[in-house]
Amino acid sequence: MALQRHHKILIGSFTSIIIIFMITSSVMLYFIFVKQTTDFNNLNKKITELQTETNTKINDISESLLQTNQLISSEVGSLTQQLTLLKASVGEDFSGIIDYSIPAVVTIKTDYGQGTGFIIDEEGYVVTNAHVLADNQGYLATSIIAITSERETKNAQFVGFDSTLDIAVLKIQGTYEKLELGNSNDVQIGEKVITIGNPLGLQFSVTQGIVSAVHRQGGNGLNAYIQIDAALNPGNSGGPLIDTDGKVIGINNFKIGGGENLGFALESNYIKQAVNEIAQKNLNQTLIN
Repeated sequence: MALQRHHKILIGSFTSIIIIFMITSSVMLYFIFVKQTTDFNNLNKKITELQTETNTKINDISESLLQTNQLISSEVGSLTQQLTLLKASVGEDFSGIIDYSIPAVVTIKTDYGQGTGFIIDEEGYVVTNAHVLADNQGYLATSIIAITSERETKNAQFVGFDSTLDIAVLKIQGTYEKLELGNSNDVQIGEKVITIGNPLGLQFSVTQGIVSAVHRQGGNGLNAYIQIDAALNPGNSGGPLIDTDGKVIGINNFKIGGGENLGFALESNYIKQAVNEIAQKNLNQTLIN
Protein backbone atom coordinates (compact mmCIF):
# COMPACT_ATOMS: atom_id res chain seq x y z
CA MET A 1 0.00 0.00 0.00
CA ALA A 2 1.40 3.38 -1.00
CA LEU A 3 2.31 5.80 1.77
CA GLN A 4 0.02 8.68 2.14
CA ARG A 5 1.33 12.20 1.99
CA HIS A 6 1.16 12.86 5.71
CA HIS A 7 3.00 9.62 6.37
CA LYS A 8 5.80 10.75 4.05
CA ILE A 9 6.03 14.12 5.85
CA LEU A 10 6.16 12.38 9.25
CA ILE A 11 8.90 9.98 8.12
CA GLY A 12 10.88 12.81 6.49
CA SER A 13 10.63 14.95 9.62
CA PHE A 14 11.78 12.08 11.83
CA THR A 15 14.70 11.34 9.50
CA SER A 16 15.69 15.02 9.52
CA ILE A 17 15.58 15.06 13.32
CA ILE A 18 17.79 11.99 13.46
CA ILE A 19 20.28 13.53 11.00
CA ILE A 20 20.30 16.83 12.91
CA PHE A 21 20.83 14.91 16.18
CA MET A 22 23.67 12.95 14.69
CA ILE A 23 25.31 16.09 13.32
CA THR A 24 24.83 17.90 16.63
CA SER A 25 26.21 14.91 18.55
CA SER A 26 29.20 14.69 16.24
CA VAL A 27 29.93 18.40 16.66
CA MET A 28 29.61 18.10 20.44
CA LEU A 29 31.80 15.00 20.51
CA TYR A 30 34.38 16.83 18.40
CA PHE A 31 34.45 19.81 20.76
CA ILE A 32 34.65 17.47 23.76
CA PHE A 33 37.58 15.67 22.11
CA VAL A 34 39.31 18.94 21.29
CA LYS A 35 38.82 20.17 24.88
CA GLN A 36 40.11 16.90 26.35
CA THR A 37 43.10 16.99 24.03
CA THR A 38 43.82 20.61 25.03
CA ASP A 39 43.40 19.78 28.72
CA PHE A 40 45.67 16.75 28.33
CA ASN A 41 48.34 18.85 26.60
CA ASN A 42 48.06 21.56 29.26
CA LEU A 43 48.34 18.92 31.98
CA ASN A 44 51.44 17.44 30.33
CA LYS A 45 52.92 20.93 30.04
CA LYS A 46 52.28 21.62 33.71
CA ILE A 47 53.77 18.25 34.68
CA THR A 48 56.87 18.99 32.60
CA GLU A 49 57.17 22.46 34.15
CA LEU A 50 56.81 20.98 37.64
CA GLN A 51 59.45 18.35 36.85
CA THR A 52 61.81 21.02 35.55
CA GLU A 53 61.17 23.23 38.58
CA THR A 54 61.65 20.26 40.93
CA ASN A 55 64.91 19.25 39.26
CA THR A 56 66.13 22.85 39.43
CA LYS A 57 65.30 23.03 43.13
CA ILE A 58 66.98 19.67 43.75
CA ASN A 59 70.10 20.91 41.95
CA ASP A 60 70.03 24.16 43.94
CA ILE A 61 69.67 22.22 47.20
CA SER A 62 72.50 19.85 46.21
CA GLU A 63 74.77 22.77 45.32
CA SER A 64 73.85 24.53 48.56
CA LEU A 65 74.63 21.38 50.57
CA LEU A 66 77.96 21.00 48.77
CA GLN A 67 78.88 24.63 49.50
CA THR A 68 77.80 24.18 53.11
CA ASN A 69 79.95 21.06 53.48
CA GLN A 70 82.92 22.86 51.93
CA LEU A 71 82.38 25.84 54.23
CA ILE A 72 82.12 23.57 57.26
CA SER A 73 85.29 21.71 56.25
CA SER A 74 87.11 25.00 55.71
CA GLU A 75 85.91 26.42 59.01
CA VAL A 76 86.79 23.22 60.88
CA GLY A 77 90.26 23.20 59.31
CA SER A 78 90.76 26.87 60.15
CA LEU A 79 89.50 26.33 63.70
CA THR A 80 91.82 23.33 64.16
CA GLN A 81 94.78 25.40 63.00
CA GLN A 82 93.81 28.30 65.28
CA LEU A 83 93.47 25.95 68.26
CA THR A 84 96.89 24.48 67.47
CA LEU A 85 98.49 27.91 67.34
CA LEU A 86 96.65 28.99 70.50
CA LYS A 87 97.91 25.89 72.29
CA ALA A 88 101.49 26.82 71.40
CA SER A 89 101.08 30.47 72.35
CA VAL A 90 99.86 29.73 75.88
CA GLY A 91 101.94 26.65 76.65
CA GLU A 92 105.19 24.86 75.99
CA ASP A 93 104.03 22.58 73.19
CA PHE A 94 105.23 23.61 69.71
CA SER A 95 104.34 20.24 68.16
CA GLY A 96 101.28 21.55 66.31
CA ILE A 97 103.21 24.46 64.81
CA ILE A 98 106.04 22.13 63.85
CA ASP A 99 103.62 19.76 62.08
CA TYR A 100 102.09 22.76 60.32
CA SER A 101 105.46 24.31 59.34
CA ILE A 102 107.70 21.42 58.30
CA PRO A 103 105.85 20.68 54.98
CA ALA A 104 106.89 24.18 53.85
CA VAL A 105 110.57 23.70 54.74
CA VAL A 106 113.13 22.21 52.35
CA THR A 107 116.72 21.04 52.53
CA ILE A 108 118.99 22.83 50.05
CA LYS A 109 121.94 20.89 48.66
CA THR A 110 124.54 22.23 46.22
CA ASP A 111 127.91 21.10 44.94
CA TYR A 112 129.41 23.41 47.60
CA GLY A 113 127.42 22.39 50.66
CA GLN A 114 123.95 22.43 52.14
CA GLY A 115 121.50 24.59 54.05
CA THR A 116 117.80 25.15 54.49
CA GLY A 117 115.02 27.06 52.74
CA PHE A 118 111.31 27.62 53.16
CA ILE A 119 108.42 28.02 50.73
CA ILE A 120 106.74 31.45 50.60
CA ASP A 121 104.40 30.86 47.65
CA GLU A 122 102.13 27.92 46.72
CA GLU A 123 103.75 27.69 43.29
CA GLY A 124 107.05 26.58 44.81
CA TYR A 125 109.06 29.76 45.36
CA VAL A 126 111.67 29.17 48.05
CA VAL A 127 113.66 31.63 50.17
CA THR A 128 117.13 30.79 51.50
CA ASN A 129 120.42 32.51 52.30
CA ALA A 130 122.45 33.52 49.25
CA HIS A 131 125.63 32.18 50.87
CA VAL A 132 124.08 28.68 50.89
CA LEU A 133 124.28 28.70 47.07
CA ALA A 134 127.83 29.97 46.63
CA ASP A 135 131.40 28.97 47.47
CA ASN A 136 133.88 31.03 49.48
CA GLN A 137 134.75 33.11 46.41
CA GLY A 138 131.09 33.87 45.75
CA TYR A 139 130.66 31.65 42.70
CA LEU A 140 127.13 30.31 42.27
CA ALA A 141 126.67 26.55 42.54
CA THR A 142 126.13 24.71 39.27
CA SER A 143 123.73 22.24 40.89
CA ILE A 144 120.97 23.21 43.33
CA ILE A 145 118.69 20.53 44.77
CA ALA A 146 115.73 20.97 47.13
CA ILE A 147 114.54 18.04 49.24
CA THR A 148 110.99 18.33 50.59
CA SER A 149 109.68 17.01 53.90
CA GLU A 150 108.27 14.05 51.95
CA ARG A 151 111.82 13.24 50.78
CA GLU A 152 111.11 14.27 47.20
CA THR A 153 114.15 15.60 45.36
CA LYS A 154 113.51 18.64 43.19
CA ASN A 155 115.81 20.52 40.84
CA ALA A 156 115.75 24.15 41.99
CA GLN A 157 115.82 27.01 39.52
CA PHE A 158 117.80 30.04 40.64
CA VAL A 159 115.67 33.22 40.40
CA GLY A 160 117.85 35.92 41.95
CA PHE A 161 119.58 37.18 45.09
CA ASP A 162 120.31 40.19 47.29
CA SER A 163 123.96 40.14 48.35
CA THR A 164 123.55 42.83 51.00
CA LEU A 165 120.80 41.01 52.88
CA ASP A 166 122.13 37.54 51.95
CA ILE A 167 118.74 36.50 50.50
CA ALA A 168 118.16 34.26 47.48
CA VAL A 169 114.98 33.08 45.76
CA LEU A 170 114.61 29.66 44.12
CA LYS A 171 111.78 27.95 42.23
CA ILE A 172 110.82 24.27 42.41
CA GLN A 173 108.11 22.56 40.39
CA GLY A 174 104.85 21.62 42.10
CA THR A 175 102.22 23.00 44.44
CA TYR A 176 103.01 23.33 48.13
CA GLU A 177 101.98 24.61 51.52
CA LYS A 178 103.60 27.94 52.31
CA LEU A 179 104.72 29.82 55.41
CA GLU A 180 103.38 33.28 56.15
CA LEU A 181 105.67 36.12 57.19
CA GLY A 182 104.88 38.01 60.37
CA ASN A 183 105.66 41.64 61.14
CA SER A 184 109.12 41.71 62.69
CA ASN A 185 108.42 45.14 64.18
CA ASP A 186 106.07 43.37 66.60
CA VAL A 187 108.69 40.91 67.87
CA GLN A 188 109.21 41.18 71.63
CA ILE A 189 112.34 40.32 73.62
CA GLY A 190 111.70 37.16 75.60
CA GLU A 191 109.07 35.64 73.32
CA LYS A 192 109.43 31.98 72.42
CA VAL A 193 110.58 30.92 68.97
CA ILE A 194 111.62 27.79 67.10
CA THR A 195 114.00 27.19 64.23
CA ILE A 196 113.76 24.45 61.62
CA GLY A 197 116.81 23.41 59.65
CA ASN A 198 119.38 20.78 58.74
CA PRO A 199 122.27 21.20 61.20
CA LEU A 200 125.24 19.05 60.19
CA GLY A 201 123.01 17.17 57.75
CA LEU A 202 120.34 16.19 60.29
CA GLN A 203 117.34 17.09 58.15
CA PHE A 204 114.32 18.93 59.56
CA SER A 205 115.73 19.34 63.04
CA VAL A 206 113.91 21.73 65.38
CA THR A 207 115.37 23.86 68.17
CA GLN A 208 113.54 26.10 70.61
CA GLY A 209 114.58 29.29 72.35
CA ILE A 210 113.64 32.87 73.05
CA VAL A 211 114.31 36.22 71.44
CA SER A 212 117.36 37.68 73.18
CA ALA A 213 117.37 41.03 71.38
CA VAL A 214 115.98 42.76 68.30
CA HIS A 215 117.42 45.11 65.68
CA ARG A 216 120.97 43.86 66.21
CA GLN A 217 123.58 45.07 63.74
CA GLY A 218 124.92 42.57 61.23
CA GLY A 219 128.08 42.44 59.14
CA ASN A 220 126.32 44.58 56.52
CA GLY A 221 125.98 47.44 59.01
CA LEU A 222 122.18 47.16 59.15
CA ASN A 223 120.29 46.92 62.45
CA ALA A 224 118.16 44.18 60.91
CA TYR A 225 118.75 41.05 62.97
CA ILE A 226 116.93 39.19 65.74
CA GLN A 227 119.26 37.66 68.32
CA ILE A 228 118.11 34.26 69.60
CA ASP A 229 119.42 31.67 72.05
CA ALA A 230 118.11 28.72 70.00
CA ALA A 231 120.99 26.59 68.77
CA LEU A 232 122.18 27.27 65.20
CA ASN A 233 124.73 25.08 63.44
CA PRO A 234 126.06 24.70 59.88
CA GLY A 235 123.07 23.65 57.78
CA ASN A 236 120.59 25.87 59.66
CA SER A 237 121.32 28.82 57.35
CA GLY A 238 118.26 29.83 55.36
CA GLY A 239 115.77 28.13 57.68
CA PRO A 240 112.78 29.91 59.18
CA LEU A 241 112.59 31.45 62.64
CA ILE A 242 108.97 30.92 63.71
CA ASP A 243 106.94 32.51 66.50
CA THR A 244 104.09 31.08 68.56
CA ASP A 245 101.57 32.24 65.94
CA GLY A 246 103.22 30.02 63.33
CA LYS A 247 104.54 33.04 61.42
CA VAL A 248 108.07 33.46 60.07
CA ILE A 249 109.68 36.41 61.86
CA GLY A 250 113.20 35.84 60.54
CA ILE A 251 115.54 33.73 58.42
CA ASN A 252 118.39 32.06 60.31
CA ASN A 253 121.55 33.68 59.04
CA PHE A 254 124.65 33.34 61.23
CA LYS A 255 125.99 32.80 64.73
CA ILE A 256 128.94 34.21 66.63
CA GLY A 257 131.68 31.64 67.10
CA GLY A 258 133.29 31.23 70.49
CA GLY A 259 130.03 31.98 72.30
CA GLU A 260 127.09 29.84 73.37
CA ASN A 261 123.63 30.29 71.85
CA LEU A 262 124.40 33.52 70.00
CA GLY A 263 122.39 33.10 66.81
CA PHE A 264 121.03 35.78 64.49
CA ALA A 265 118.16 35.85 62.01
CA LEU A 266 117.38 38.52 59.42
CA GLU A 267 114.08 40.16 60.35
CA SER A 268 111.03 39.21 58.28
CA ASN A 269 110.30 42.76 57.10
CA TYR A 270 113.71 42.81 55.42
CA ILE A 271 113.01 39.35 53.94
CA LYS A 272 109.79 40.64 52.41
CA GLN A 273 111.53 43.69 50.97
CA ALA A 274 114.39 41.67 49.45
CA VAL A 275 112.17 38.89 48.05
CA ASN A 276 109.77 41.30 46.36
CA GLU A 277 112.63 43.33 44.85
CA ILE A 278 114.17 40.12 43.48
CA ALA A 279 110.78 38.97 42.13
CA GLN A 280 110.00 42.33 40.53
CA LYS A 281 113.39 42.42 38.86
CA ASN A 282 113.45 38.83 37.61
CA LEU A 283 109.80 37.75 37.44
CA ASN A 284 107.98 41.08 37.08
CA GLN A 285 105.70 40.16 39.98
CA THR A 286 105.36 40.32 43.76
CA LEU A 287 105.61 37.12 45.79
CA ILE A 288 104.79 38.35 49.29
CA ASN A 289 101.86 40.67 49.99
